[in-house]
Amino acid sequence: MTRAPLNVLFVCTGNSARSIMAEAIMSRVAPGKFKGYSAGSDPKEEINPFAARLLKSLNYDISQFRPKNWEEFARPGAPELDFVFTLCDDAANEPCPYWPGQPMSAHWGLPDPAAFVGDDVQKALAFADAYRMLNNRISTFASLPLASLEGVALQRRLESIGTDAGKTDHAA
Repeated sequence: MTRAPLNVLFVCTGNSARSIMAEAIMSRVAPGKFKGYSAGSDPKEEINPFAARLLKSLNYDISQFRPKNWEEFARPGAPELDFVFTLCDDAANEPCPYWPGQPMSAHWGLPDPAAFVGDDVQKALAFADAYRMLNNRISTFASLPLASLEGVALQRRLESIGTDAGKTDHAA
């Protein structure tokens, strides 16, 4: 993996909240090193309003983000993917399309803030919590010494980000 930037696809069923936030975070955490994308198996019509509001409050230009079907990334001419991360249990259990180039993949599941039931303040906090967890995981991923990690060792590190990070994701 010597090409830069490396392409990273974040997958969630609706592609309206977690995967959109992950795409945004990747663009900020490691510009030039990684290029983030997002998609879903059953994309929503628009970005979740709570996700949009949070990203805007953090000075992201959300005009570049839109929910899209993951098949866009399996077509000829799509960006060659280096990594694919599923962020929700539904997407992890669905049969994924064939990704050209056979990218490395791992499941980084986390609670769906869009499914949170509560008042608007509580919902906003659920989105902020999901953003924090994604930021922690993506920052950890972006700091991996990819040049010195190969094959199985890299795969184990990618998987551990989704499981070990869960132990520290809830830290204050």
